[in-house]
Amino acid sequence: MKTRYLLLAGALFLSGITAMQAQEKKSLTLDEAIGLAVTKSNEATLADTKVSTSKYEMESVKNNIYPEVKLSGQYQRLTDPNITLKIPTGDSNDGETASGSPKVDQLMLGMATVGMPLFSGFKLKNSIEASTDAYNAESFNAAHTKEQIAMQTIVLYVNLYKAQESISLIQENLKSANQRVTDFTAMEQNGIIARNDLLKAQLQASNIELSLEDAKKRASTINYQLVTLLKLQEGTQLEPNSSYFEEASELNTAITEQDAINQRNDLEALRWQQKASEANMKVAKADYYPTVTLLGGYAAIDIKNVFQVTNAINFGVGVSYDISNLFKNGKHVKTAASRAEATRQEVEILTDRIKVQVQDALENYNLAIKQNRVYTQAVAQADENYRIVKDKYDNGLSDTNDLLEADVQQLQAKLNETFSKADITQRYYELLNVSGKLTNSFNLTQTK
Repeated sequence: MKTRYLLLAGALFLSGITAMQAQEKKSLTLDEAIGLAVTKSNEATLADTKVSTSKYEMESVKNNIYPEVKLSGQYQRLTDPNITLKIPTGDSNDGETASGSPKVDQLMLGMATVGMPLFSGFKLKNSIEASTDAYNAESFNAAHTKEQIAMQTIVLYVNLYKAQESISLIQENLKSANQRVTDFTAMEQNGIIARNDLLKAQLQASNIELSLEDAKKRASTINYQLVTLLKLQEGTQLEPNSSYFEEASELNTAITEQDAINQRNDLEALRWQQKASEANMKVAKADYYPTVTLLGGYAAIDIKNVFQVTNAINFGVGVSYDISNLFKNGKHVKTAASRAEATRQEVEILTDRIKVQVQDALENYNLAIKQNRVYTQAVAQADENYRIVKDKYDNGLSDTNDLLEADVQQLQAKLNETFSKADITQRYYELLNVSGKLTNSFNLTQTK
């Protein structure tokens, strides 16, 4: 019995250690987070799989340039057939047909054929071009997908930093609020302040505690989302690097609309899709032309006791032309042309949209810079305001409402300043994202 208790205690101790390790904080830089997101996330893996599929399709189309070589053979056992030869033989003196029936019980047939397309209205050439363009488009689509995953990671990383910083600030403020409740309790017991003032202080402390729990909940939720996205061990507690937010005001924003138009992967993918559509239109037009094929083959036939054929080599040229395509193919060509035109219009639409996105992102970044300056001044103003109100309160020149309000304003100013620093970083990376430079701005190394 004693041994059982010892084993149970040991198991509980080990499980406690495992739980503590699972909850251990992991410091993660933004570069590491982006590296994990673009290599480990489900979306990134799916994007790479689509690129591989498109590559296989392209290679499959390219294989059509090689000749078609077919080998076939047959061996058949036959029953006892009745065979009458109609071919004149030298055994007949009067030229009549031999009527003997040879014994035939097996048939052997072997054939080899080779076909090489010489001309098909340039269908093969344009099909290869269309598949290559489609592969390039899928590659740029994958790159764009990874940029969006990187941006999603940045937003979660920034929000996690905000949540954790708000927890620190609120905890600090809660300590002050609890100390104020302790002081007010002693003052109320000594008859220095009214009970109503103590209740106000206690109510504020309760509200701050509720805000702290809400901040912890937000931090936990965001941490879980980021851990899931990065495929990290469940229960990992991430700790963002604050250096990304302290240097936010020193970021380079020399970005133009033309830079975005030249470097956006989604726009480049559409351009390749447009080229693929134009090539497919040429493929559709190829059905207006005949198909010319170089043919060759070899055959060997052996019908036991009847005849044997060997070295039957043949070669030549085959021509086929579907005349009905003159009437039917017009709709296919118009459909392909319409798709090409639709893709061209999509390129123009996205180009205009990119210009608006760059301008909007640049304005948001400049606004974040200005807001940070205002919030930084507001912190100094809130600190000074609280100092003055506190001094007045100690000297009986202001009431409890003024003191508590000044305390709330001081906390809000600190939160606003912290959030504004993070917003500058986020707005900067949003600007890089709309300009197509986001992933290239990071030193992406695979993190285990």
